[in-house]
Amino acid sequence: MSNPILEMVKTPKKPDDIEDMSTSLHEKDNSIIAIKNDGTLKEHAEGLAEQVQGFFNPDTLLQLAIALGLMSLSYTVSVMWRKRLKRLTEKSDDAPATFSKAGRVWLLRLGRVLFPAILALMLLITSHTATWLGWPNDLLRIIMNLSVAGFIVRFISTFLHSRVIAKWVSSIIWIIATLHILGLSEMTIELLDSISFGMSDNKISLLSLIKGGFYFILFMWVAKITAGAAERKIKKLEELTPSLRVLFSKLLRITLIVTAFMLGLNAIGVDLTSFAIFGGAIGVGLGFGLQKVVSNFISGIILLLDRSIKPGDVIAVEGSFGWVNTLGARYVSIIQRDGKEHLIPNELLITEKVENWSFSNNDIRLSIQIGVSYNTDIHKALELCLEASVEESRIKQFPKPVVRVTGFGESSVDLEIRGWINDPVNGVGNVKSDVLLKVWDKFHEHDIEIPYPQRDLHLKSVPAEMIEKLKNDIVKELKIKQ
Repeated sequence: MSNPILEMVKTPKKPDDIEDMSTSLHEKDNSIIAIKNDGTLKEHAEGLAEQVQGFFNPDTLLQLAIALGLMSLSYTVSVMWRKRLKRLTEKSDDAPATFSKAGRVWLLRLGRVLFPAILALMLLITSHTATWLGWPNDLLRIIMNLSVAGFIVRFISTFLHSRVIAKWVSSIIWIIATLHILGLSEMTIELLDSISFGMSDNKISLLSLIKGGFYFILFMWVAKITAGAAERKIKKLEELTPSLRVLFSKLLRITLIVTAFMLGLNAIGVDLTSFAIFGGAIGVGLGFGLQKVVSNFISGIILLLDRSIKPGDVIAVEGSFGWVNTLGARYVSIIQRDGKEHLIPNELLITEKVENWSFSNNDIRLSIQIGVSYNTDIHKALELCLEASVEESRIKQFPKPVVRVTGFGESSVDLEIRGWINDPVNGVGNVKSDVLLKVWDKFHEHDIEIPYPQRDLHLKSVPAEMIEKLKNDIVKELKIKQ
């Protein structure tokens, strides 16, 4: 019985079979980074080398010298004009009628684009003059187009408020414009397309990756802008309660961002069906590592749905008292009277006891304790306390404030002023202070005493030796004084 392995070793391979095997091995590329090797890139490289070599001829060097001279002259003129424009804007602060705020902004933008604009104008005149005289002007035209591109990039960047975004946008536009003007765009695209990443058949070219990244950033930026505009629109809808406005704004923002994220991944070339594989792992991660985060997020949605807490409410929780500023996905912002802003996790507002002073209405009853001497006319004291509470503008007259005797203490007769206010967001301690100050003035006018704490000390037994010693000390002091 023959061995098939030995037969394969002994049997010589035909040349055609060997070529087919080598071809199949080359076609199956298992490298992570692959670069296509064809003649197109070689042709582009040879053409670029010829252009570089042709750059060092006398005509080109003369054009370069002229361009550098024009750059220096343009920079000097632009600096001079920028100083003039700056003086104009400074004068406009003293004379608002000369330039409005928008006019000053446009003057500043004009100052930023002066250098490329003046350079482009000078190069245009020089290149036309060279054409009329029959001189070579290819490099001058290229530099002129680059200066026009610089003018456009600088002008567009002035409309972007973020300096980081403006720098990135300017860099991208400048690179694309430069490659197009120099005629290198086609070669660059083919070079980027020839470089691919991935394993086996799942490869993605560098060009597709750059395009996908651009679309990803574009989608996320559009989603952010759209969400901001929609939130401003929703906040103006008076038909909705504050809680529903916040809820719809948050849900809309999350939906737009998630949609933009998925579209961006799809633009990059990521297969969205592959996320199903990681669904279980993400669920386990949420269950173990992100319990508090998910709990606070769900609690925030519950707070917005049941409207138990809404922006503008005055609440007290775990020693933090203030009015609700914002409802976030993870926390509620509470601003106290001293200006401190506390961030309370949403889960705490669901599980713990919360005092909401403005849940159904804004009416709050205040209790102000006062003590008077036992020698005081209690009826007169009650009358004066009631007058002080009625004179306070923030205390409501319906229901009317009242004064009650709450007990007979160790040192005083205890009184209590009870009144209602409907603006707790403006503070509670200031109302109590104003009422007590009025009571103090009225008590002094009518000689009503506010007693000090009193204590009676009774000594049941004292040793005889101590009494004798005290007598002797007193006798000695009296003799010394005499």
